[in-house]
Amino acid sequence: MASLREEIESRRTFAIISHPDAGKTTLTEKLLLYGGAIQTAGSVKGKQSAKHAVSDWMDIEKQRGISVTSSVLQFNYQGKCINILDTPGHQDFSEDTYRTLMAADSAVMVIDAAKGVEAQTIKLFKVCTLRHIPIFTFINKMDREARDPFELMENIEEILGIKTYPMNWPISCGKDFKGVYDRNAGRVLAFESDGRANGVKMVEEVEAELGDARLDDLIGAANHEKLAEDIELLDGAAEEFDLDKVLRGELSPVFFGSALTNFGVEPFLENFLEMTTSPTPRNSSAGIIDPFDPEFSAFVFKIQANMNKAHRDRITFLRICSGKFDKDMEVLHVQGNKKLRLSQPQQIMAQEREIIDEAYAGDIIGVFDPGIFAIGDTICSPKKKFEFESIPTFAPEHFMRVRQKDTLKRKQFVKGTTQIAQEGAIQIFHEPDSGMEEVIVGVVGVLQLEVFEYRMKNEYNVDLFKEGLPYSYIRWIDNKDIDPKTLKLSSDTKLVKDFRDNYLLLFTSEWNIRWALERNEGLELSEFNRGDLQ
Repeated sequence: MASLREEIESRRTFAIISHPDAGKTTLTEKLLLYGGAIQTAGSVKGKQSAKHAVSDWMDIEKQRGISVTSSVLQFNYQGKCINILDTPGHQDFSEDTYRTLMAADSAVMVIDAAKGVEAQTIKLFKVCTLRHIPIFTFINKMDREARDPFELMENIEEILGIKTYPMNWPISCGKDFKGVYDRNAGRVLAFESDGRANGVKMVEEVEAELGDARLDDLIGAANHEKLAEDIELLDGAAEEFDLDKVLRGELSPVFFGSALTNFGVEPFLENFLEMTTSPTPRNSSAGIIDPFDPEFSAFVFKIQANMNKAHRDRITFLRICSGKFDKDMEVLHVQGNKKLRLSQPQQIMAQEREIIDEAYAGDIIGVFDPGIFAIGDTICSPKKKFEFESIPTFAPEHFMRVRQKDTLKRKQFVKGTTQIAQEGAIQIFHEPDSGMEEVIVGVVGVLQLEVFEYRMKNEYNVDLFKEGLPYSYIRWIDNKDIDPKTLKLSSDTKLVKDFRDNYLLLFTSEWNIRWALERNEGLELSEFNRGDLQ
């Protein structure tokens, strides 16, 4: 039996981030293929086949070929226990992604070789840098026409402001793609396509060293010559490799490959596991929490209702930060100040679940939630009592008034809107003197409104009347000693409450915000809620 320290040391927990369509879900699948967790990989776009990607589980994701929620996938590879957090690349779901990045110890950034760094990658990269987590780059789609690799390196350094160190170097691209040169081992891994677009099984790799006569036959004399020049240039001009800088998030090791054809995925995984560390310490109200502390602690970073059509349920995802979790142990839910046993602890591979008996720091587990947990809550051993740093709530930018079409479905309407809000996918508000007959829904991106409507109909059987609202800005009222109803406000500013009874103001423009602050002396408004709101 492995000791607590050995179990925790074997854990690697990382998130995969990218702009939509850079190949993030495909790379996730291929990592699972090498880890033996799945037998064949289902390329995301192959919608006519029944093989949807393993990590896309909600119907709407399978229809569109985009990841809408973050999935959690676990597998073992070469003695390491790997937890992958697959995040939605679609920009409207960035809030779910921000929260997921709070649960990761490092990030893998997938970049499309033809496009370089794109808008969504920049946003997500910024969240990673806030936490100074290591960032590894996988430049994907080398089997298609790609930009010059030197240009891609420059693109990452200029736009993201992080230094890069190519761990391998591509030999041509597109139809002429011949493989990569592994700089560390000083050898070429040759690429041989099996003629099919989607590499379903693992690839055989042929090895040869630079300057070896066999290389002319393998990659062609012109490619051999160009490679020798590129490597000489790299060795002279590129950054030195420095693992400390990598671990501080200041230097990103870069790998070239093609996830779709499986090329370069396994060397990437092996290098990645060598360079990353076991779970890292976390900040809390009681100071730094060491992952090797035997006392259990975790925080909630995601809540998902109805993951399984057969069971109308709600799963809360916990990132374990220290110690060991046992399925019968009693824990303290700090925010609710209640001792409880976490029921049906499970590890989840997208929709497939497996009830577990134990889990360790670094692991992600799902537990059944009777409706008591909120994003950012701390759960720990009853011997301890502290709170982990809260997860910020992002201000919504789109608002809509909604009510149920069928007045007899009020109960389902209330349940659906409340549950989806507790998951953090939407935020709900109401006018001060009204109940839940109609609510104002606020979201960070428009697609979240579509998903909300789709889920209300499919999961709660409620059709909605909806009315777009002109507001774009929201501010929480920080003053506790003001009666918000006496405030002087412009005619197009709206006073609302959230469901923890905090007062807020909705504005149509920044001008209105300034107007309200000038007319109401001492009024204090804040842009995001410091953890008080779902």
